[in-house]
Amino acid sequence: MTTWTLSGFADEIDAEPDIQFSVLAALGARHIELRSAWSTNVAEFTEEQLDGVARSLSRRGMQVSAIGSPVGKVEVSAPVDHEVARLKRVIAVAHRVQARYIRVFSFWPAGHANGSHSLAAGALPDDTAASMRDAVLARMRALADVAEREDVVLLHENEKDIYGDTPERVLDLIESVGSDRLRVAWDSANFVQCGVEPFTRAYPLLKSHLEYLQVKDARFSDGEVTPAGEGDGQLLETMTALRDDGYSGFASLEPHLALSAENGGFSGPYEFGRAARAFRRLLEQIGVDAA
Repeated sequence: MTTWTLSGFADEIDAEPDIQFSVLAALGARHIELRSAWSTNVAEFTEEQLDGVARSLSRRGMQVSAIGSPVGKVEVSAPVDHEVARLKRVIAVAHRVQARYIRVFSFWPAGHANGSHSLAAGALPDDTAASMRDAVLARMRALADVAEREDVVLLHENEKDIYGDTPERVLDLIESVGSDRLRVAWDSANFVQCGVEPFTRAYPLLKSHLEYLQVKDARFSDGEVTPAGEGDGQLLETMTALRDDGYSGFASLEPHLALSAENGGFSGPYEFGRAARAFRRLLEQIGVDAA
C-alpha cells in the first residue's frame, strides 16, 4: 500500500507547542509543519524559543516536515535584501530542527497592504501580474540562490493575492527561475479561491513540479474553507492522480475551519480533528495510508 507522511500546521491547534504536538500525535501524525509557537512566527523566534521547540519535539519524538515561513508575503516593492535576510533566519530554524522544506510565497503587488483581503477575491488581474513579473522573478531567483547554498528546498504555495496564484503563473515562476530548490506546494483550496478548478486545470500543468501536499478544500460560491472532500477542490481526483503518479511525500493538514486570514488560520483541536478524519476518509477511498 502507498503511504504518505501525515503532518499539519500545528499552530492551528493551539499556540502552546506541547498541545500542538499532543493533538497531532493523537491523530496519528509524527511530523508537524512549524509556522509559529507561543503566537510568535518562526522568522521571529528567539534562541530561547527555538531551543524550547526543539526540546518539545525531541521529548515527543516528533519531526518537522516543513517550516511554514512568511517569506515572500510582502509587497514586491520591498527591498529584496529584506526577504533574503528573513529567509536566512528561517533557514537557521530549519537547520536546528532538521527540516529540509521551507514554504515561501511570490509577493503581493504594490499597494496590497492598503487593500482588503477576501476569501473569494479571485486571481490577480493579468495586467497587474505582468507588471510585477520581472521583479518577482528576480526576487525568487535571489531566494533560490540562498536555498542552493544552504541545502534546503523552497516550496512555493499558490496563495491568493500573490504573483503565483494561478497554475499558469506558478508554472512560469518555477520554470523561469529554473532551480531544483524551488518546487510546488499544492493547495487545492487556494486554487478554488482564485476561481481555478484544481485537478482539471492546475494538476496537468504542475504535477511534474509538485513536491508537497497541503490539505484543505473550499467552495467556489463563497470561498469558504471546508474539510477535504466537502468543497469544490477536486481533492479525490487530485489525490487519486497523485497516487497513480507515484507520490510518496508529505500530506500537511491546514484546515482553516475556525478562522481563515491572510497570514494564517486557526481551527482548534476539535475542528483540526474533524479535518483529519475527513482527509482519512478520502485516503481510504483511494487505498493510501497516512502515518
